[in-house]
Amino acid sequence: MSPLLLLTYAVQIACCVHVVRTGRPLYWVFILLVFPFLSAIVYFIAEVLPELRNSPSARRTVRNMRNRIDPDRDRRDAAKLLKAADTPENRRRLAEESLRSGDYAHASELYDQALKGLYATDPDLMLGLAKAQFGLGESAKARATLDALIAANPGFRSADGHLLYARAVEDTADAAAALHEYEAVVQGYPGEEARARYGLLLKRQGEHARARRVFQEILDRSDAAPRYYQREQRDWIEVAKRELATLPQD
Repeated sequence: MSPLLLLTYAVQIACCVHVVRTGRPLYWVFILLVFPFLSAIVYFIAEVLPELRNSPSARRTVRNMRNRIDPDRDRRDAAKLLKAADTPENRRRLAEESLRSGDYAHASELYDQALKGLYATDPDLMLGLAKAQFGLGESAKARATLDALIAANPGFRSADGHLLYARAVEDTADAAAALHEYEAVVQGYPGEEARARYGLLLKRQGEHARARRVFQEILDRSDAAPRYYQREQRDWIEVAKRELATLPQD
């Protein structure tokens, strides 16, 4: 059997499975079986492509692929925009791209410059500055920045910001306060990182029974979660498995 024919069959089967799993009209199956190659192209354009354009995960995949090919593209574009027009939004964008690329020193400088005048207490800019400071190993500064953020914006809520605060508190050797922050942030954090870090700190503090419960909760939650969630949280699930295996039994 020729490779082209095998490919045609594979595409045909994949499209039929997609029809059934996504609840598309079943007449698509008939069309795909009768006109295998051409109908697969039509099906992709009519049904799959619009879904990909509106899917956050698909857009994220495309963005990740583009970043692998040219990881500095967005940063270069942001730098060009800032050079053309030095606006708060363009400065924010370049700061975010510098942060994403790991250039914490430049990001910190840009956020510092942006936190002026009307934007002196902008919560997103202050959170970005704290991330840059933490990336530079300046945990005490990051904690102070986040304390100032909450003081100036008491209604601001950010799960990532709360986790960052817990990590900054932990890094400043305030274990009791860090445990309190982790215990609070795990209640609404959309992922397993906060729980994993909470469990690790509990283990370091010798609270093995509590740590075991936290790690087991990660595994129980992931077992009941969809496959995409398991894939996204794979690293933290592995941390939980590894730590459970090393914790002493009561």
